[in-house]
Amino acid sequence: MRKRSHRSRVVLAVAVAAALGVAGCDAVGGDSPAPSGTAKPSPKPTPLWDRSPSSLAAVGDSITRGFDACDVLSDCPEASWATGASPEVDSLAVRLLGRAGAAERSWNYAVTGARMADLPGQIAQAVRRKPQLVTVMVGANDACRATPSAMTPVTEFRADFEDSLRSLRKALPKAQVFVASVPNLKRLWSEGRISPMGKQIWQLGICPSMLGDADALDSAANLRRNTVQKRVEDYNKVLKEVCAKDERCRYDGDAVYDYRFGTAQLSRWDYFHPSVNGQARLAEIAYRTVTAERP
Repeated sequence: MRKRSHRSRVVLAVAVAAALGVAGCDAVGGDSPAPSGTAKPSPKPTPLWDRSPSSLAAVGDSITRGFDACDVLSDCPEASWATGASPEVDSLAVRLLGRAGAAERSWNYAVTGARMADLPGQIAQAVRRKPQLVTVMVGANDACRATPSAMTPVTEFRADFEDSLRSLRKALPKAQVFVASVPNLKRLWSEGRISPMGKQIWQLGICPSMLGDADALDSAANLRRNTVQKRVEDYNKVLKEVCAKDERCRYDGDAVYDYRFGTAQLSRWDYFHPSVNGQARLAEIAYRTVTAERP
């Protein structure tokens, strides 16, 4: 009896030990999950959009060069909405990088008179700096031609923009892109035509497709202006659609186009390009878009 009882106790001890061993494996090893009380939280994924990039390159046309913002018929890059150092403008670069950082890590490759067809070349220059953010504002000169028939076709506008983004993405896969909409040229005509000086300057050949014969209100003049305006809207649709296909691209949602600017935001030398005040408003729009939570 004692032998049988001893043997039973041994068998029971082995069974208990085995059970505890199995339980131990379930708690800390094998394929079973750890108890919820000790699980480590999963790390948050790195966001695709960095709201505080450390460098910036700007591409585009005369607006980004600050043309006619400071002096007649001359670029004024210090007043640029994108990269300028002017305290009156408080550019996007200054807002994002600080004044010293903007001076060291922002670059302006925009060219007065540039059209969308020129953007690939500007992108090729910009990527050499390896910026974390590239700003794009171009398209007004594609609509501002001698006549509406000379405007850049929408298909060409799209192809050149797509080519530009492909080149950028190939060189800098993680670079971010801010795309500004083309300004409302018909509103520019409506606001600027109240100035006799502005209309006189426009006669020198500034955006004749929209601003030519500024006082004409006949059906032919209205058709011409509406045709140009429709083309601007088509350009903005292209910018929105192409940008939407790139997860690291942000379009301003037509904010520049929709902004209800007045003569205070227009250059007093040509009533076409943004004044210093107008450049500051563009900087505000850009900063708001770049730093916003994902739209």
